[in-house]
Amino acid sequence: MWSRLQGRLRPVGCGVEELRRRRREREAALRIARREQQLVSKRLLRDDAPEEAEEGCVIGILGEAEIQQFLKLAQRGTEEKERKRALVSLRRGLQHPETQQTFIWSVLEGSMRTLVGLLTSSQALLQLEAARCLHELSHSEQSAVAEACLPATSYLLTYLSSHSSDFIELCLYTLGNLIVESEAVRRQLLPQGIVPALAACIHSPHLTVLEALGYALSQLLQAKEAPDIIIPSSFAGSSVLGSPLPQHMLQLLQPGPKLTLGVAVEFAWCLHYIICSQVNNTLLITHGALSTLGLLLLDVAGAVQRTEDAGLELVACPVLRCLSNLLTEAAVEAVEGQMQLGDERVMAALFILLQFFLQKQPSLLPEGLWLLNNLTGMGRMQFRPQLEGLHPDIFPFSKQP
Repeated sequence: MWSRLQGRLRPVGCGVEELRRRRREREAALRIARREQQLVSKRLLRDDAPEEAEEGCVIGILGEAEIQQFLKLAQRGTEEKERKRALVSLRRGLQHPETQQTFIWSVLEGSMRTLVGLLTSSQALLQLEAARCLHELSHSEQSAVAEACLPATSYLLTYLSSHSSDFIELCLYTLGNLIVESEAVRRQLLPQGIVPALAACIHSPHLTVLEALGYALSQLLQAKEAPDIIIPSSFAGSSVLGSPLPQHMLQLLQPGPKLTLGVAVEFAWCLHYIICSQVNNTLLITHGALSTLGLLLLDVAGAVQRTEDAGLELVACPVLRCLSNLLTEAAVEAVEGQMQLGDERVMAALFILLQFFLQKQPSLLPEGLWLLNNLTGMGRMQFRPQLEGLHPDIFPFSKQP
């Protein structure tokens, strides 16, 4: 378990795995910050093909004339290679906030329309480069950019059924960036079927697509209207709980050799946001959420003992929160005999994680203690004898007679 992924998208001078590790660390920090300060978290994928990297071309801030020139070349160039090179230059220019602002706010009112036209091109290379330009824009810190990208979102949604896993991954991350910031984007995509489209992606055999799907879904679930419109099971098919997504998420989170850290992190956070909405946690419990999360907790604790590899705490945090919240539900008592949380191995796994947090991630200690409180409370005091001999810094009372 916790196998690593090899993908194509990477930053210059940085390996794929290092990118994913740093990105997950940043994402974990941003989730905490977003909860406390209502910040927006976005992701940026960059892929410079070998021939581009060899050119060593660095594009600075672009002005209106340069943007117009690149778009004209991309649209009307005589050779495909020339047209692609123009879009690559535009994409690199769009990495600068000043160029983004010029692209959106300048008198070049047809710029986005031209870019959307290239996105719908029949030539795959141009289509991919146009999508990368949109992805650069989606990562902008300027809130107006998301709404400026509105004409492209319907096409990005359509392309989730593409045959190219790399293209689907790029579209998912771009949609995730736009969804989290713009209510207008969500208003447009919800009736167009974004939830069923995401549900279809969960059947992908490509782990990079699944991780991107988890990211996009988690962004959607954080919308302020999510508890009323996006999550409720009453909207069959068009809402998260009314779709097959919950069952498939729980299947993906079951421990096994194919479960990767990235997929586990993303879908564990998705479950966390659904559970925190308190829309219908009973449904998740009846689908076996407690058993799946309990087994996942056991697996994470085992992995912590076997490896020094950083990153396991990123999945431990949402899993602990999910279990803690679900244990407060009345429906728990009805499935008490079916779940793994009555197994003393769960308590042992929690102690292992608490020791790990104490040594390497003290900021996560409250998460583990919160679960311990819910496990030992509400009539579950049979676990009290297991508290003997614990680390005195975590449980000072455990050494007392």
